Amino acid sequence: MGTKSLFLLTAVVLVAYYVYTPLPENIEERWKLMLISAGFRSVGHMAGLAEQLGLMHYMEVLMMITSYEYVPPTSDENVTVTDTEFENVPVRLYVPRKQSSELKRAVIYIHGGGWCVGGSAMEPYDLLSRWTSNKLNAVVVSVEYRLAPKYHFPAQFEDVYMVLKFFLQNNILAQYGVDPSRISVAGDSSGGNLAAAVAQELLDDPEVKIKLKTQALLYPALQTLDLDLPSYQDNEDKPILPKSLMVRFWSEYFTNDTSLNEAMASNSHVPEESSHLFAFVNWSNWLPEKFKKDHTYKGPIYGSSKFGEKYPGFLDPRAAPLLADNVKLQGLPLTYVLTCQHDVLRDDGIMYVSRLREAGIQVTHDHIEDAFHGALMFITSPTNLALGHRLANKYIAWLDLNL
Repeated sequence: MGTKSLFLLTAVVLVAYYVYTPLPENIEERWKLMLISAGFRSVGHMAGLAEQLGLMHYMEVLMMITSYEYVPPTSDENVTVTDTEFENVPVRLYVPRKQSSELKRAVIYIHGGGWCVGGSAMEPYDLLSRWTSNKLNAVVVSVEYRLAPKYHFPAQFEDVYMVLKFFLQNNILAQYGVDPSRISVAGDSSGGNLAAAVAQELLDDPEVKIKLKTQALLYPALQTLDLDLPSYQDNEDKPILPKSLMVRFWSEYFTNDTSLNEAMASNSHVPEESSHLFAFVNWSNWLPEKFKKDHTYKGPIYGSSKFGEKYPGFLDPRAAPLLADNVKLQGLPLTYVLTCQHDVLRDDGIMYVSRLREAGIQVTHDHIEDAFHGALMFITSPTNLALGHRLANKYIAWLDLNL
């Protein structure tokens, strides 16, 4: 074998080794997902190197890459799309062109991205909002909130809440022809976190007279206390959102202090004086048996009090909606929760379903056995996956039936 042939063979083997990712047997379009996963890992390695060299913050590299997916607000024959601001917070607005004598429904949508990356103008989010507006004949408000590492909690929450509160005024709803009794808040991943948080916050706001009819939470992140749930263990190295990245997103939401990230990575960040909060996230009580598998619940490893004192946000229900008490949960609207089997955040959503049902809330839970985190992001070329379309259709169909 010649030198060139040997070099080519070596290169092919190395590329194949890098691309190949062991995947569960029930995953569809396996090689396409492997290629997508390899792309994500490459970006992660590049971001890590840039950060180590002092060139850019890790999240800034990710944001730079995702910005290539941004598309301008382009109207079509079904939906008028515009970029505007509500209370000085940028939003992308989707208004259906379909003429109707009835008032429209409305959805306030909050994008994911770990509170650090992404945006309403990314092509997958633009397409999802466009589909929602057209299929439901609904006004969709997609929120462009501030991001870490430049802005930390509660900036993201406050931006979303200001938009929601502004929109839920009779004169604003009348301006867009929206029925005040048919409004939903929805979001995916960290956006699902923010959707759940603002839905809770609305319950105690005397200035808001109009209430939400539904909330839709798509593979949401809902708690900060236990980052070693069975789903974190089972899916530690699964594609798109490995445990290390999710822990990094959580810590960046609150601070650039790497010591919090290190403590969260070892699941030893919660101070003992906050031990009472673990009752809200004790998976041995809130997970159905099928999701416990062979896992054994172990009590928490308490961390330094300094974390709770310096960064109290991670103990705040506005950042971790699963920490809300049962009295608060009892006031929530009709709820849809979508969870994915191969996702570190799987158990967050499932525990919220259990707690909401115990509080008397009607919940529809779609658990997708062959799905992974972030699947809704893969509904456009070149990373178009049938799974992403299937999840989008489930979410929109539920809204159509219940909103």
